[in-house]
Amino acid sequence: MKIAFVGKGGSGKTTLSSLYIRSLAADGTPVVAVDADINQHLGAALGLTEEEAAALPAMGAHLPLIKDYLRGSNPRIASAESMIKTTPPGEGSRLLRVVEDNPVYDACARPVRLDGGAVRLMATGPFTEEDLGVACYHSKVGAVELCLNHLVDGPGEYVVVDMTAGSDSFASGMFTRFDLTFLVAEPTRKGVSVYRQYKEYARDFGVALKVVGNKVQDASDLRFLRDEVGDDLLVTLTQSDWVRAMEKGRPAPFDRLEEANRAALETLKAAAVRSYEHRDWTRYTRQMVHFHLKNAESWGNAKTGADLASQVDPAFVLGETAALARQG
Repeated sequence: MKIAFVGKGGSGKTTLSSLYIRSLAADGTPVVAVDADINQHLGAALGLTEEEAAALPAMGAHLPLIKDYLRGSNPRIASAESMIKTTPPGEGSRLLRVVEDNPVYDACARPVRLDGGAVRLMATGPFTEEDLGVACYHSKVGAVELCLNHLVDGPGEYVVVDMTAGSDSFASGMFTRFDLTFLVAEPTRKGVSVYRQYKEYARDFGVALKVVGNKVQDASDLRFLRDEVGDDLLVTLTQSDWVRAMEKGRPAPFDRLEEANRAALETLKAAAVRSYEHRDWTRYTRQMVHFHLKNAESWGNAKTGADLASQVDPAFVLGETAALARQG
């Protein structure tokens, strides 16, 4: 299952995604966690020290390796240099699995020990001083999009991505890569404004979207969210002493998280399972091709000097069949 957390900056998006990851780990569920936010805080939210979080390898720095590995023997891709962030897999491409060892994970992922087991954590890398004025952050998350386009996940396996804040996720096709997107919203006008933007942009692509109300203190907060987002409101979470202690660097065992908040996380997991049951690999592949062709025409062909539309393998559909063929 591929799950995204989005929301306004300061909404608690990263905190909620870290709690969700902890809840999965407590079940012994395999998880690949990805920090794709411009502000890299997921590592710290999962308990890493500042030094450990800063030492996480940046996926963007390993983009040549990622491209070379995923390209495999795909005859439609002349070189790794001709791959862009939206390049779709085809016959001969190497695919990623959640539970496996491969050069991409070796270079870009690090284990994080949590209650119940370890998760793999990957990070796009921070926006540095060298990037100011010369680079766009969306170029950094291109490594994440490329990996998601080549990843075959099954039931009981999770990829959880903490996305960049606001509606910036729509600068690429990555917003269509998920079985379910949780939008974290505070009970304020600003808190639900991102929901309205996301809802409008996602409508044409069938993106499954559910709102998670955060920092809800009373019945009036709940009524506000229900009035503003309607049936898209899945569940709400209350203020948490456990989270406050965690943010101070003194986390208690995860099973001491407030009962109401643990129940809310179970609601999120159940919603993810229901959404995954409607996964359509053909549609998933078609959407990645759609955005690849758009990117190829708008900038990719000019940048690479190649006709990137020729990278599309019309007979290829990502999914278990493709993964088994690769293993064979």
